Amino acid sequence: MKKLLINICGCLMLLLSMGACSPVSDDVSSPDGRLRFSLSRQDGVLSYTLSRGESTVLAPSRLGLVLREADLSKNLKIEKVSRSSFSETWQEPWGEEAEINNTYNEMRVDLLAGGEQPMKFTLVVRLFNDGLGFRYEVPEGQGLDALTVIDEITEFALPTDATAWSIPTHRTEYYENIYRDAPVSRLDTVCTPLTLQLDPTLYLAIHEAALTDYAKMNLTSTGSNRTTLRADLTPWSTGEKVFAGASLTTPWRTVIVADKPGDLILSRLMLNLNEPSQLTDTSWLEPGRYIGIWWAIHMDTYTWSQGERHGATTANTKRYIDFAAAHGFAGVLAEGWNTGWDGDWTKNGNLFSFTQSTPDFDLQEIVRYATSKGVRFIAHAETGGAASNLEAQMEEAFALYEKLGINCVKTGYVGALIDGKERHDSQYGVRHYRKVVEAAARHHLMIDNHEPVMPTGLQRTLPNLMTQEGVRGQEYNAWATDGGNPPSHTVTLPFTRGLAGPMDYTPNVFCHTNKVHPETRPGTTTAGELALNVLLYSPLQMAADAIENFENLPAFEFVTSCPTTWAQTVVPEAEIGKYITMARKERGGNRWFLGSHTGEQARQTNIALSFLDKGATYRARIFADGEGAHYAGNPYPVAISEREVTADDVLQLPLAPGGGAAIIFEKL
Repeated sequence: MKKLLINICGCLMLLLSMGACSPVSDDVSSPDGRLRFSLSRQDGVLSYTLSRGESTVLAPSRLGLVLREADLSKNLKIEKVSRSSFSETWQEPWGEEAEINNTYNEMRVDLLAGGEQPMKFTLVVRLFNDGLGFRYEVPEGQGLDALTVIDEITEFALPTDATAWSIPTHRTEYYENIYRDAPVSRLDTVCTPLTLQLDPTLYLAIHEAALTDYAKMNLTSTGSNRTTLRADLTPWSTGEKVFAGASLTTPWRTVIVADKPGDLILSRLMLNLNEPSQLTDTSWLEPGRYIGIWWAIHMDTYTWSQGERHGATTANTKRYIDFAAAHGFAGVLAEGWNTGWDGDWTKNGNLFSFTQSTPDFDLQEIVRYATSKGVRFIAHAETGGAASNLEAQMEEAFALYEKLGINCVKTGYVGALIDGKERHDSQYGVRHYRKVVEAAARHHLMIDNHEPVMPTGLQRTLPNLMTQEGVRGQEYNAWATDGGNPPSHTVTLPFTRGLAGPMDYTPNVFCHTNKVHPETRPGTTTAGELALNVLLYSPLQMAADAIENFENLPAFEFVTSCPTTWAQTVVPEAEIGKYITMARKERGGNRWFLGSHTGEQARQTNIALSFLDKGATYRARIFADGEGAHYAGNPYPVAISEREVTADDVLQLPLAPGGGAAIIFEKL
């Protein structure tokens, strides 16, 4: 009897021990059943795995938050698990697709964190056919008026030392750097999106969605073999990561899972994880192509500041407006139109006025003249990093712009710190950018934001946030001491920065003569530069060169013909950093536009035209590299030709080093 009691007690102790220490798991699959997210709790610690079929995509990875008020990363208990499914198709007012399918399976896991301050929170998981999104939600009503995030424990544990394309966080301003490929184990703290290749048929992109009142997530390599990536939030100057009220909802942490590089570009997971549009009327949003008094300033022909060579004068701006009207451009940007540019404006941003123009620039006359020509004036609002100065003026300035008929503002934040104190991608910066976009929406203004926080899909919720910089763009081909952007740069961006959303790279520089920095120039041929109009997406896109360099250029036809918003996008071929071919169908018409670009190595393309309508014939107008073209020594030759093609054809084109091709397919 005594032996029996001992055995019973032993079994009970074993069962209790299993309840406390053994893994407890819950799962959710993607709608097509291919991806599976598995959640486990062991010793009070929560972790997850992500698998695709029999393959491990992410090995066991920890989850949780550390608040000043409570530790939500240990002593965790699963209280409830609920599941649901959702499917819809929604329309974008502008974008890379006219309609977007949003289908996912969701799992909500209600958790209780024990300790001195017990706290409830929820892990929300959504699994799509193309990837994963998850976030943390801390509800109010737990006896606390404020919450402070000290750390985020979120991990992404890779099963192998994958190849990563990244830029470093702490040695990069405004995300303006060259993406390099290296093993994950050799990474420093890096920015997202982080693009990874685990094997020849498995590509990942780790990023976030719906960053609205939180700190930007970076990733740092940790663990004994340094193949585990952990969230690294950009802090306030005081060290805290995030300040919140009585409740807290984090951005979504996202992982795109793709079979091939082109599929990364076609994922709409990030947009689907943002809230629907807050704008009930989007008819005033006008995607389009514009020109600007910009490149000639970089070339030192003009200046931003007042003086003999001031670029943004009434007379010079009218000259640009005339050119825009003659060639069908939607707008003209004039940088330096307002007061505050004299002296070192990067250190005196508080001197900028966003309503007062310089004596040689008549704002009302320029807007009147542009309107009479069917062109919009784009106002420039550089802050020199003095965000509080813009906030103090923006209601008055934006009301003035709306009254005059200006519908677009390019904002800028050149300065190491915002307001001399906080980093651009801290919660302070995130809050400021949101205020500006919301204020602009109230006054029917589109925003092109330079020196931004990395985009996370907010354009779905506030579609007047049209485009953002956050990329090493064309300006580096004017003054960078390293010679400019190499050819590999623009065939890497679609798979890295481009995954975060529209980027204002400002393509279309065709003159490689640089009197200021003779060794610096675009790392593309003219045909390759044309291809960027298709490859690097932005609904507001500038033809960047000085207007004199467009005159008598036959290839300019492609620029003036190419739309900036699309009904459909396909990627027939791609290899990260090597080459890419992309085709896009215009909205409200039957034309397709194709861009093909290669890196330093010349190549022969073989493009299957199966994206064209079956049974139809198209006239293909081809702008390709001409004989002897080379990005370094002879960028100018462009061969323009026409031929009839169908969906059954395979188009073969030779691409020069740093070269490309741009094609208009018109249905006959």
